[in-house]
Amino acid sequence: MTPRRVVATGTFDILHPGHLYYLSESRKLGDELWVIVARDKNVKHKPYPILPEEQRRTMIAALKPVDHAILGDQTDMFRPIEEIRPDIITIGFNQYFDEKKLKSQLAARWLRAEVVRIGRYADGDLASSRLIVQRIVDARGGDQRG
Repeated sequence: MTPRRVVATGTFDILHPGHLYYLSESRKLGDELWVIVARDKNVKHKPYPILPEEQRRTMIAALKPVDHAILGDQTDMFRPIEEIRPDIITIGFNQYFDEKKLKSQLAARWLRAEVVRIGRYADGDLASSRLIVQRIVDARGGDQRG
């Protein structure tokens, strides 16, 4: 019997509890969790990542819910999906995917994965890389000591 594969995607810059929640909830939906980490050059919808792509992939690969962590394709975001052939693709509550459009794009490539949006991590306001960076800037300002 083939395992039920789930794919989660994201930038995963500065890991936080929201990321772990997203990946843990995604893992519950299947037998195998594949995570596609965004390439540095493909991150255009938010500030450029602080951590380089390979370091972000390494951090994701080390997390307990994750079975496989790979870097995305630099030119075609669907290429890894075609190779993995998941049963489910999860998207985070704040990811900029139009679910109907994504389903249509998948169908055009004969990919029949279900698309599931994972809800928001509700415990605390620091479940966002952007908010963590802002907190650091506010707390440390120009202080360059550690």
